[in-house]
Amino acid sequence: MQAELGDASAQTNLGIMYENGRGVGQDDQEAVKWYRLAAEQGDVRAQYNLGVMYDDGKGVERNDQEAVKWYRLAAEQGYARAQTNLGVMYDDGEGVEQDDQEAVKWYRLAAKQGDVTAQNNLGVMYMDGEGVEQDKQEAVKWYRLAAEQGYARAQHNLGWMYANGESVEQDSQEAAKWYRLAAEQGYVGAQYNLGNMYSHGRGVEQDDQEAVKWYRLAAEQGLAWAQINLGSAYHHGRGAEQDDQEAVKWYRLAAEQGYAEAQYTLGNMYLNGWGTERNDQEAAKWYWLAAEQGFARAQINLGTMYQYGRGIEKDYKEAVKWYRLAAEQGVSKAQVNLAWMYASGFGLPKSTLNAYMWLFLARQKGLSEEAKGGFSHLKKIMSSDGITKAEQKAQICLNSNYKECG
Repeated sequence: MQAELGDASAQTNLGIMYENGRGVGQDDQEAVKWYRLAAEQGDVRAQYNLGVMYDDGKGVERNDQEAVKWYRLAAEQGYARAQTNLGVMYDDGEGVEQDDQEAVKWYRLAAKQGDVTAQNNLGVMYMDGEGVEQDKQEAVKWYRLAAEQGYARAQHNLGWMYANGESVEQDSQEAAKWYRLAAEQGYVGAQYNLGNMYSHGRGVEQDDQEAVKWYRLAAEQGLAWAQINLGSAYHHGRGAEQDDQEAVKWYRLAAEQGYAEAQYTLGNMYLNGWGTERNDQEAAKWYWLAAEQGFARAQINLGTMYQYGRGIEKDYKEAVKWYRLAAEQGVSKAQVNLAWMYASGFGLPKSTLNAYMWLFLARQKGLSEEAKGGFSHLKKIMSSDGITKAEQKAQICLNSNYKECG
């Protein structure tokens, strides 16, 4: 047997047989044994493969530094896949100190040999200005080279450049073309973006059913935004038969990944009993999770739950806290609610001046008839000096981007 006689190429091939279970029982440790024997003789494929085994912890304990060692030996012999992987190690700071310039160096060497992963990664470095001066035209160049070889990630990235007009003329049809090529290979981001193209009729004829098809494929891979959009399609019966139970299912999957919009929407489903039994406590739970992330609509709803004691113990101070957080994001509904709390003295000292200030700010985006009535009432009972002071205070608040509202 040539491998046992020390033939490095045969040893590498035998390692591959053991790794993939071809003609022998699958055995990663045996694969490592043969890769090592060949790698120590300088066989470039074995060095690369041994690096992968250490990188993935297959047949050996995972060891990034050992992976780097073997990748480097193969990379220095010009082996493109090893150059790419060594670039990734520098890019991520695994087994070596993080170094974008070194990552670019190795990506470029592999990219010039036509390695699609390196071409795409080099495009990303140019796009983000990491390790090189930012150059979006260079990014497009490298994305295109990889995309034209069928590399899904690069096809998606090139599609994004066309969709957003980044260093190419904005072209929704070209964007849809590249998204489709990547989506048909199962690339989740492209599936989601192609769904959006169909949903909004950008670069393709508007088609809600096609949008749902692509959202579903991405959602089934766990992409939260696709799960949210698919849930919305079921909730509103757009592109799919109206089904709130299905909507709840998809909203929950995204909510459990920590996405605030999904948490907020799931809270609404519980609050209204859509697709699930009405449950104010569950609604408050999901609103709280979204509100903690700064999601203004959830903060408003959570404030309301505290104000009226729905699903949670009534607490005016907590209501004020959440209304204020949303009001300071410029949301008029929260500003109106906070004004009422000041006007009534619920959860904080009563203050017509502060009530007027928040209604004055909310008025910039339009007031409901009820809020207009309250605003008119405050104008009648306040002195002209008080109104002037409140409006000045509102201007300071606005100019400070809601950081100095008193």
